[in-house]
Amino acid sequence: MTILTSPRPLVWGELDVPLFGLARDLQGEAIDPPAAFSLVTDPFHLWFLANHRKPALVHPKSRPGAFQAELWRYDVAELFIADPASGRYFEFNLAPNGAWWTCEFTAPRVRADEMDIAMPEVATFSEMAADGTWVAAMAIPLPLLRARLDFGPQTRLNVAMILASPEQKFISAANLGQGEPDFHQPDRFTRAAFLPLK
Repeated sequence: MTILTSPRPLVWGELDVPLFGLARDLQGEAIDPPAAFSLVTDPFHLWFLANHRKPALVHPKSRPGAFQAELWRYDVAELFIADPASGRYFEFNLAPNGAWWTCEFTAPRVRADEMDIAMPEVATFSEMAADGTWVAAMAIPLPLLRARLDFGPQTRLNVAMILASPEQKFISAANLGQGEPDFHQPDRFTRAAFLPLK
């Protein structure tokens, strides 16, 4: 999975990064219009951006920038970051309004801690237009990812989305195989490929 790299700190409101489209759901049905995402590192953060040009149904208790569990019950973008050596991985949820949640896992669906713990210094941003188009971003501290997951070239990742709630369409950048939607398959995540941001 491509992670663009910027030598300069990025600033919300001044972001000019390419987005990668997600045009089909897990059943092979077209997403119209396509959803999109981008992953970019700067000297301090891993930025996760998500976008869709359709109205979103967000968790009714979610608030911009606030930590909120069960965002996946509504429209959400999800980032999974795994360390193949240890088997540990993080799941980050980003709602269209900038609400967020995270959890650390020691193996597929095995939580490192039963309690929800907000990762310190995560920042989120969002913009929702009158026509329903939305873009949201999450800035995750790189030192924490390096310390917990040895974040680097061996890292494996996936970006997934749940859209069109309440019916819900499940979308994944990585091929997760057939059957019921299951985003917790770190063995199917793709290796990080770092490329300079032009």
